[in-house]
Amino acid sequence: MIGAGSPAVHLVHGMGTDMAAPSWPAITAEEAATVVAQFPAAGPLEHVHWHSPRPFSAAALIETGQGMFLLKRHHRRMRTPDQLGAEHRFIAHLSPHIAVPEVMTLAASDSGALARGDWTYELHRKAPDVDLYRDRPSWTPFLSLAQARAAGVALARLHRASQGFDAPARPPQPLVASFTILPDPDPIAATERYVAARPALAAFLAPRSWRRELASLFTSLGDGLQPRLAAQPPLWTHNDWHPSNLLWEAEDVRTVIDFGLADRTCALHDLAIAIERSGVAWLALGQGEDAAIGQPEAACALLAGYAATTAFDAEDRATLVRLLPLVHLEFALSEVAYFAGVLGDMSAAALAWDGYLIGHAAWFLSAPGQAFLRRIADAENGA
Repeated sequence: MIGAGSPAVHLVHGMGTDMAAPSWPAITAEEAATVVAQFPAAGPLEHVHWHSPRPFSAAALIETGQGMFLLKRHHRRMRTPDQLGAEHRFIAHLSPHIAVPEVMTLAASDSGALARGDWTYELHRKAPDVDLYRDRPSWTPFLSLAQARAAGVALARLHRASQGFDAPARPPQPLVASFTILPDPDPIAATERYVAARPALAAFLAPRSWRRELASLFTSLGDGLQPRLAAQPPLWTHNDWHPSNLLWEAEDVRTVIDFGLADRTCALHDLAIAIERSGVAWLALGQGEDAAIGQPEAACALLAGYAATTAFDAEDRATLVRLLPLVHLEFALSEVAYFAGVLGDMSAAALAWDGYLIGHAAWFLSAPGQAFLRRIADAENGA
C-alpha cells in the first residue's frame, strides 16, 4: 500500500527564520507512483517518507521495491529536460572521482529527466550517508570547525574532478549562479546585458536606481577585482556549496548533492560562494546582531581544508578576499528574476534585491564585515 503524510501541512524554509507556505505543491503519493513507473530500475513505489523543506522546487524521499530515492519536481519554467541534462552530464563526469547522486534514467531513453504537463521530474538514488543538515535552513553555518575543514577538502576534490568537463556556460534560466558580470571590464554594461536577457527582472528594476546602487558597490568593493577574475581558468563548479548540500559520515564529507546551480565559472568563484554561504549567519542580518553574524574561524577552517589539498597561493587569497563581498551578485539577480517573473511575488523580489543583493554586500563594508575579510586575508593556508 502506498502511504504518505498530508501535503496540506507541508511547509518550507522561507527567506527568514520562520517556516513558510510552499510556492510549489507537495508531491503526492499518486503523482510519485505515476512518475516512478517511468524509471524502470527504481521499481514500483511503496511509500513517500518525507517532503523536503527547500523552497525552489518540490522534492520527496520515497521508497520503492529497489530502495530509497529522492524524487524532485521542477516547474517547466524553472527546468526543462534539456536544462536538467546539463546538470546530469556534469554529475556523470564527476561520478568516477567523487561520490555524487546516481541519476536514474527513463525506460524510453537514457535521459534522466521526465516532462509531464507543467512539470519536469528527476529521480536520484539515495546515498547511504547521513543528511545531517536536512532540516536546517540553507546557508546556515557548519556545526563544527572540523566539518568546515572537511567541506574545504571535499570542494578541492570536486574541482579536480571537474577538470576536462568543457561544456559551455548555461544559457539564461532561473536560479543559476552564472559568472558574466564581475569578470567584465564594464560591470554595469555587463549587468545591463544580464537584465535585458530577463524581461521580468528588467521590469522589476525599471523604476529603481539600480545602476547607481550597483556602481556604488562596484566602486566600494570591486577595486582591482576584474583583471584578477579575467585571468582565472574557467571551470564547471557546484555554486551552491553549503552544509545541507553535503552528506556526511561523522565529520567527513561523503557525498555531494544538488547540482541545480552548477555552471561554468572558476574555482575561486566556487570557493568564495562556499565561504559566503556558510561563514556568515545571514538569516540574523538586520535582527540586531549584525556584529556577530560573521564566523571567520569557520571560513578559515574551510579555506584551510581547501588549501591543504590543492594549489592555493597568496595571489589566490587576495583575489578571494576581493571577490567575497560581491560573489553573490548574479545569483541574487537570478533570485529577483525568479520571484518577479516565475512567482509574480514582488515583495519577495524586493527582499531579494534590498536584503540579499544590496544588504549582504553592504555588510562587508561594515566594521564586522571588514574584520571578517581581514581575518581571511591574514590567515595562513594551514590555519
